[in-house]
Amino acid sequence: MTSRIRLIPAIDIQDGKCVRLRQGKKSDVSVFSEDPEAVADSWAAQGCERLHLVDLDGAFEGAPVNHALIARISTAHRDIAVQVGGGIRSHAHIDALLEAGASQVVLGTKAIEDRKFLSAACDHAPGKCFLGLDTRDGKVAVRGWTLDLDMDYLDFAREVQSLDLAGFVHTDISRDGMMMGLADGPQASLKLAEVSGKPVIVSGGVTTLGDLTRIRQLAFDASDAVLGVISGRALYEKRFDFAAGQRALDGLPSQA
Repeated sequence: MTSRIRLIPAIDIQDGKCVRLRQGKKSDVSVFSEDPEAVADSWAAQGCERLHLVDLDGAFEGAPVNHALIARISTAHRDIAVQVGGGIRSHAHIDALLEAGASQVVLGTKAIEDRKFLSAACDHAPGKCFLGLDTRDGKVAVRGWTLDLDMDYLDFAREVQSLDLAGFVHTDISRDGMMMGLADGPQASLKLAEVSGKPVIVSGGVTTLGDLTRIRQLAFDASDAVLGVISGRALYEKRFDFAAGQRALDGLPSQA
């Protein structure tokens, strides 16, 4: 039986607000709160054990922008594992986030396009770097999902399996923010874990409690393969609440 799969609320920060994008498009944004700190407090109060923070401004600018806000959230919730991504392009960026209270950082385009940087980052902060691996039809996508590389995601995983990564955040970008369900994302994530030998966090397309139950069932015999499942829009639009989502991942019946 797998270890506990954690439901991980996403807090995407743009212009100081908690937002969600559809398929990563900057122009297709929904604002869910003017106060990301209050949102983090709410998830903590509901019992979440891990948060996924994304500095969207940093991702678009190529360097962290919302560091002070992320630092306040991280230091206020040191009992929660806070993973942070968006615009991380140097060891200095990694150090600043870890020193600010983040548990891990999530590397993206820079790490995929510059394999030396990825290797050096893992040596610099062993076990502290997740790799955000975004895929479309089995191919790796980068640069805000605007460029699909001629690279199979499993081949890439094999190439980096010797690195001291914390794991992968695997996003099925055809489904992210679209409220269309999971498609084949979970199977692809489990294959990624199998090939790489690293745990994965599943992201993209979670819409219903049934989606979470399906992930748990798929991962039931894959011990430690799935660390967690990120949910954004479904939680914010109240398709299910946090407690019910975590119960589904724990294999427990819904409460009346």
